[in-house]
This record gives sequence, structure tokens and C-alpha cells, in this order.
Amino acid sequence: MSDPISWEVPEGVYKKRVDKLLSDAFAEHSRADFQRAFEADLVRVDGKPVAKNRRLSEGDLVEFAMPSVEKLDMSPIAMDLDILFEDEHMVVVNKPAGLVVHPGAGPDEPTLAHGLLHHCQGQLSGIGGIERPGIVHRLDRETSGIIMAAKTDVAHRALSELFQSRSLVKEYLALGCGAPELLSGTIERPIERNPNQRHKMRVGHEGRGRAREAKTDWNLVETFDEGYCLLRCRIHTGRTHQIRVHLKSIGHIILGDSVYGYRPLPKLSHQPERVMLHSCYLKFVHPITNEPLEIEAEPPEDFRSYLSGK
Repeated sequence: MSDPISWEVPEGVYKKRVDKLLSDAFAEHSRADFQRAFEADLVRVDGKPVAKNRRLSEGDLVEFAMPSVEKLDMSPIAMDLDILFEDEHMVVVNKPAGLVVHPGAGPDEPTLAHGLLHHCQGQLSGIGGIERPGIVHRLDRETSGIIMAAKTDVAHRALSELFQSRSLVKEYLALGCGAPELLSGTIERPIERNPNQRHKMRVGHEGRGRAREAKTDWNLVETFDEGYCLLRCRIHTGRTHQIRVHLKSIGHIILGDSVYGYRPLPKLSHQPERVMLHSCYLKFVHPITNEPLEIEAEPPEDFRSYLSGK
């Protein structure tokens, strides 16, 4: 833990959120940094931990510290990574389906983080801690496609800010059961964890419990006689299982997604062995060089096999 810092809310402030006040006043720390501090109960008012949505006014005294980041303790593993973009600040990879992004509580197995350590010769940001070195965002094991990692702490903070500000364009390809009547649409339904099945998410109710706002745009690309369609989805928020839950909510469960109710389609010549979801497109301004970037990733062979409609 860093040394505590005391800060008094300046004159003229009235009932503003403490997380916003601290982010504005201490620009050297990202919102992700402060998020970890709140989670570790290291932000206090009147000596007591406060939630990030606590509202403060002028004269209130805040004390905060930053949690320590564990030193990286992983062995690099050589992998044949599909690198889509790389510079001294970051690396963007087309992740194959079946590869876990970072070590967790599950089985001890090679992860993308291990492969990145080898590829980058150990040069990855340590902000993510021992479990997810350099990783800025995540994809589920079965989801293929674009994922980025930061090589330096400065880049990690900057990329995290990009994701928090929702200024990136993130698009996915999904194979969904059935076919929508419309050519496009928007799903704005909050998402929360299913209290009865903790590994699943569900559509919730705004303002109730822990449901968080979520927005997904979708466009119909193609329909297939076998009873499924190709959808291109843009997410404006990054909730766990967002596209899977949102598409289920409008009747188009993703092929292979047995967690959310997929049942084998009888007309398919072969059934999917994973969730047919692929992160295909990312557009953003490089937070260090200010270079506009558009990154695309072709879907893997198992996904493409369904695009012929056979």
C-alpha cells in the first residue's frame, strides 16, 4: 500500500461523487487505480471507508492510499500468437477460442498472459497484478478475437481510461438461433449476476440490486436455411456475457451457448463445440501516440464453417 494522502474538497463543490472528485484532482492515477482503492477500502472519510458513489461537498476531508500491486511471478510460455498490432506501448492479439486470457482459480494451464510474457520478453505492465499481467480487458475462454495488453504501466492506465470512457468502437460477430424480423436494433437492458447460478448473468431491472446498465447495437448480416443468422454487434458497455445475455433476451441464443439455453439445431450438419462469438473489430485513438487505429480480425475456421450455410 502507498503512503496515505489527505485531501480537502475545494470550495464551491456541492454533493459530487467522491470517485469523480478524486479522478479529477489526481490525474496521475486512473479511474481503474481508484476503483482498486475503493475495493480495498482504502478511501476513507472521517476515518471510515466509503463507496465510490458517496457524495461530498466543500470542506470534507478525504484520505486515500493505493493498494500494492503484486510482483509478476509467471513463467513465459512460447505460443504461436496471431499479432494484429504491436508497438513499444501495447500489443493486440487475435485470441483463439479455448485459450484462457489469464490465470485464475481454475486449473493450472497455459494462458494468453503466459504467451504474451514470452512474446514481449517479460515487458508487460504489472498493474493488473499477479493474475492478469498487462491485460486491459478480457474475453471469455470460448470467445475468439481481438484482445489487447499493455507493455508499460503508463500505457495500461491510458488504455484502461479508454475502456472506462467508452470511446472505443468494439464489434463482434455472433451466430444466433432463428432470424430477427428487423434488419437492426438496439438492446438497452441492465445486466446482473444470477443469484441462483453465480456463473451466469441475466437481464435485471434498472435501479434494483446490482443490475448495471448495458447497451448493445445489432445488425443482421445474413440468414441461413438451417435456422440461424449472422449478427454483427457493437457494445457500448462491457458487462460480463453482455452479448450472450442480450441476444438471448430477444430470442436469438448464440449457437453453442448451452449455458444460456442453446439446444442443437436439427438441420445443422455439425454442432458447434463452443460459443460462436468472435471479437472482430476495434477502433480507437492510440492514447500515447494519438494515432487513429482500426483493427480487424477474421473469424477462425470453426466459425467460418457456418457461414457457407452447410
